[in-house]
Amino acid sequence: MPACHCIVKGRVQGVGFRYFTFTTARKLGIKGWVKNLGNGDVEIHAEGDEAIVKEFLAQVHSGPSFASVVDVEVRDIGSESYREFTVER
Repeated sequence: MPACHCIVKGRVQGVGFRYFTFTTARKLGIKGWVKNLGNGDVEIHAEGDEAIVKEFLAQVHSGPSFASVVDVEVRDIGSESYREFTVER
């Protein structure tokens, strides 16, 4: 199963980005997690079928309406076989 680790940069905290990511992942069947980082970025671990992960990443690049995504750093990683998608604190 393809998996990726992402760092999302821009105005992505305090704008509902984690909730947007959570609902998008759940809708698409993505497994993994999302969390805020202390520097204002958002970190995501996502895994699922390749086409679905690509669709998920496309939506992450857009983000919710109040967000302003400047960059999404994506690197492929090994699957950790998560059972669901969660918001980490």
